[in-house]
Amino acid sequence: MWHPRTVESLAFAKAHEAQWNRLRQLTAKASLTGPESDEFVRLYQEAGAHLAIVRTQAPDADLILTLSATVGAARARLTETRGASVRSFLRALTVSLPLAFYRLRWWTHAVAGVTVAVAVLVMVYFALNPAQISQLGPHEYLRNYADEAFAAYYREYPGADFGAMVWTNNAWLALQAVGGGITGIFPVYVLLQNAVAVGQAGAILNYFDSLPVFFQLILPHGLLELTAIFVAGATGLKLFWTALLPGDQPRLEAIAAEGRHTIYVAVGLVGVLFVSALLEGFLTPSYLHWGLKIAIGAAVWLTFWLWVYVFGRAALRSSTQQPSVAYAA
Repeated sequence: MWHPRTVESLAFAKAHEAQWNRLRQLTAKASLTGPESDEFVRLYQEAGAHLAIVRTQAPDADLILTLSATVGAARARLTETRGASVRSFLRALTVSLPLAFYRLRWWTHAVAGVTVAVAVLVMVYFALNPAQISQLGPHEYLRNYADEAFAAYYREYPGADFGAMVWTNNAWLALQAVGGGITGIFPVYVLLQNAVAVGQAGAILNYFDSLPVFFQLILPHGLLELTAIFVAGATGLKLFWTALLPGDQPRLEAIAAEGRHTIYVAVGLVGVLFVSALLEGFLTPSYLHWGLKIAIGAAVWLTFWLWVYVFGRAALRSSTQQPSVAYAA
């Protein structure tokens, strides 16, 4: 309760007491939603301004003491909230995200195996049936693609612009594969389309004796980029499988739980594809020796899987809760 000693302080307290009480309520809450966080910061700033006004225009010892305590507690909570944000980010980076990828590792490996096999089959088909290469376009067009266009694609735009374009396109494609997973069709469509496109590109360069160029330009960024696409497809298919066979849980609850895991994967994929876009924008078109470029790309790819297996396995072992709870940051 307020104990003002002047008419001015009494009037000021009455005018703003509801705001200060609301600030105390938010300060005392264990966690805040997004809108509540915005409201909390606004009320804290306003209360600080009110305290300055009270000190200069309507000084009252009791009011100053009480309002100072309110502002001080809110300031401490604000500092704690910011620290908690850093801790949440670190926890997501070392627990939630690698665990999300780790629980899908076998699905990802299976999807990768099938997708790569389709791409190889397409390349082998055209290698064994060279006359069929005409199905992919006129001879001169294919020759230009193999001799110039395929390599020029990676140097047509500045690295930053090209990387941003690739990142946006791949992230959107991956998120579609994840979000459309419930249909069971869209992830398969994305994976097959990608596999056929890669296989056809390799077949064209192989036909014109440029297959080494294909691998020199694909592998530096493609190891990580394609892995992200495999993860996206695996995530979508896992969601579809859960809808078909929910296990012991009610179907809607099982889908909801898998959907929560899927959100972590989607967020992680945006980050993984950002790294692969950096490789594609700056490493692949660089004039470094092709062996060094592939080695760098392979190192980044191996680092990703080490992150998944080391941190994901540790998170799984240390968790004594249900998977859906273990993902909470």
